[in-house]
Amino acid sequence: MNASYIRGPQTVLYCYEHINTSCLRQNRSEVNLSAMYIFMVVSIILTVGGNMVVIISISHFKQLHSPTNFLILSLATTDFLLGLVVMPYSMVRSIESCWYFGDLFCTLHTCCDIMLCTASIFHLCFISIDRYYAVCHPLHYMTKITIPVIEGFVFISWSAPFVFAFGLVLSEIHVDGIQEYIQSVTCTGFCFLIFNKIWGLMSSLIAFFIPGTVMVGIYIHIFTVAKHQAKQIDAIANRPTQGSKGHNKVPLKKESKAAKTLSIVMGVFILSWLPFFILNIADPFLDFSTPVDIYNAALWMGYFNSTFNPIIYGLFYAWFRKAFKIIMTGHIFSRGSSTLNLFSNNN
Repeated sequence: MNASYIRGPQTVLYCYEHINTSCLRQNRSEVNLSAMYIFMVVSIILTVGGNMVVIISISHFKQLHSPTNFLILSLATTDFLLGLVVMPYSMVRSIESCWYFGDLFCTLHTCCDIMLCTASIFHLCFISIDRYYAVCHPLHYMTKITIPVIEGFVFISWSAPFVFAFGLVLSEIHVDGIQEYIQSVTCTGFCFLIFNKIWGLMSSLIAFFIPGTVMVGIYIHIFTVAKHQAKQIDAIANRPTQGSKGHNKVPLKKESKAAKTLSIVMGVFILSWLPFFILNIADPFLDFSTPVDIYNAALWMGYFNSTFNPIIYGLFYAWFRKAFKIIMTGHIFSRGSSTLNLFSNNN
């Protein structure tokens, strides 16, 4: 990434006024500062709050205790922690272009950032595998997707990103060959992870392109199968009453809903993370010339995937919306609320 923000375009604002080695602070107007803080604080609140609702819903309501929902619960926990322990500090760094929280916490924050973002993507990948068996092999779903299998998915989704993130950062393998550049841009208040060419590519493959390709490929296959099933249902429904048009609408509506759902899932995921990982690969080959504000914008687009996940994988379904209403109205504190029926009214 470009280190020009350290030297600053005609600015005399420092991260630490009384330290000679201080980085320069981004010179923004009060209006821009206020707007950026408001926008990012709202995003953090939505991320933490939305995922908290999913966590409470699945944990509290017994009807939601299923293998699939336990995987969604783990995803929501990942996104909740990202919003709680990563995004607030990234907000200050992105707006002020300064790190005020010390070198040790910078390392810990970087590790948690990589781990939780990667874990969130891994969870999405495993959810797509779960949906594959549910749609394409429904008769074998109960025997294939069991609690031990889900536990394995969750274990991999947490442990692999943990080893990847902490191993990468603590070993400093990502800066091999670019130590001189790192020294030239490092100053007091600097906290950015810079990759060499090899690990810019490798980290992007591990954290995004490999699981993302699996996820998109599976969802395309699911849509193809769902479309084929809808046509079969349509043909069977029309056989007894050839002249009836009412039966055509139901499967066509289901097919349209499936297409819309899968489009949202793939579209939000790709639009959120693709810009960041393209920059992550390209920046070392461009001599780290990417402006820091563009890098931060791409990073926050990736964070927003964790904001949208509760909507896509939780509140999108009617029974989650009912759980949300029960929580927001306080009825969750009523006796026996955990056994309430969330699947009534054709949910």
